[in-house]
Amino acid sequence: MPKPIVASYCTTFLKPEMLHIYRQVTCLQRYETFVIAKERQCAEKYPFDALELQPRVAKNFVRRFYYKHVLKAPPLYYRGELRVIHKILERRHADLMHVYFGHTGVHLLPFIQNWDRPAIVSFHGADVMLRPHQPEYATQLRQLFETVPLVLARSVSLARRLEEIGCPAEKIRLNRTGIPLEEFPFTHRLMPADGEWRFVQTCRLIPKKGLKTSMEAFALFRRKHPKATFTIAGDGPMRSELERLAAELGVGDAVTFRGFLNSSDLNALYAQSHVFLHPSEITEDANQEGVPNAMLEAMATGLPVVATLHGGIPEAVEHERSGFLVHERDSAALFTALEQITESSEYLQIMGRQASEGVRREFEQSEAIKKLEACYDEALSLRGRPHAVVPANQS
Repeated sequence: MPKPIVASYCTTFLKPEMLHIYRQVTCLQRYETFVIAKERQCAEKYPFDALELQPRVAKNFVRRFYYKHVLKAPPLYYRGELRVIHKILERRHADLMHVYFGHTGVHLLPFIQNWDRPAIVSFHGADVMLRPHQPEYATQLRQLFETVPLVLARSVSLARRLEEIGCPAEKIRLNRTGIPLEEFPFTHRLMPADGEWRFVQTCRLIPKKGLKTSMEAFALFRRKHPKATFTIAGDGPMRSELERLAAELGVGDAVTFRGFLNSSDLNALYAQSHVFLHPSEITEDANQEGVPNAMLEAMATGLPVVATLHGGIPEAVEHERSGFLVHERDSAALFTALEQITESSEYLQIMGRQASEGVRREFEQSEAIKKLEACYDEALSLRGRPHAVVPANQS
């Protein structure tokens, strides 16, 4: 019996930080998938053959003007995407569609409302933000929630936020992105006898990752431990700002920016480190984390965590067992936590072991895939709701 087919829609396949999506689409067991994308990035990092790049539609300026300014139609219509997507799904015999990211679901809403098969949308963090400059966006989100049979959230905190912005609780399913634990073996760590503590943070260099707080706490720590170092793996728009901050705090010679690393280099960095930092914070536009995958990978190797009471982090880090959790934007509290976690070799090792065991118990990849495919099963079982037909004259 052939496997059912899920179309995985991801506008950009894939940005460097989207490894968790790659793991999902390449590790399905009972379902086949192909990806629909508008743009391909990082093809060497994310090789994938079953990819449909959405072709650009030749512009008909008269029709575009009519749909956009006279009919006030959504972009999916006036950009000519609706019929293109429909043809791809029909040719590929898709049974359902998994749309990655809530804002993409809003963009595809006219199609989802008209397609005769189910679509589900997964939310990952930044996409739970409302858009005050787009007053219609909140309404469109609620329409999306009404239309799809299921909505997936990467963490319990995101699920709560989805309820707050109008998603019915009965439609929400937890969709943790699992970790391939065999790629992140446990490493036994010893307390450095000479005070050469090595801290690490792996993430995109963006405000919600709390990197300024990390830097300030590390600067306080280094006053007492002058041989300590801090490595930041990742890249992003804040890099220059963080380099300047490190210099201003007097730790420029102790902070290393490594950029994005492959799995082997990342594992080597984790093995050489003692503590993982991740003091995430909610930004002014309400951007928040799910459960950071880099944090889970580090924990799997036995790195204890110093982080914040933010988003889905407390769902993975148990305070005073697998790490320490402090309030957001509190560099003094983060420094105190660093002092506590490094005060004894026994403490460091016990916390590291408990961090690894917790990830292996709650975030193993094959179990996460089973739960994702169970959501696909459920969506297909709910496919009987009425749909309109895609208008034949939309191109």
